[in-house]
Amino acid sequence: MKRVQFLHVVAVRHLRDHVLWLRFNNGTEGQVDLADELYGEVFEPLRDATYFAKAFIDPDSRTVAWPNGADLAPEFLQELLRDHTTA
Repeated sequence: MKRVQFLHVVAVRHLRDHVLWLRFNNGTEGQVDLADELYGEVFEPLRDATYFAKAFIDPDSRTVAWPNGADLAPEFLQELLRDHTTA
């Protein structure tokens, strides 16, 4: 029986403005610019680059999160990374 491996973020580093460097458990890594993705009430505080820089890996969801409870699915983040590297 094949074991299903769920995607999760294993490392995050704030680079500048709304750009993060990420590494995933499947070995994928790179930069994502989230400036155009921060809409909606929970993401509003993240428009402030100083607050955005407080990104961390949530130990329960194993994805990027912020102190206000905002988080982004690892699949979404990896898709943004893929789009950036193929553009």
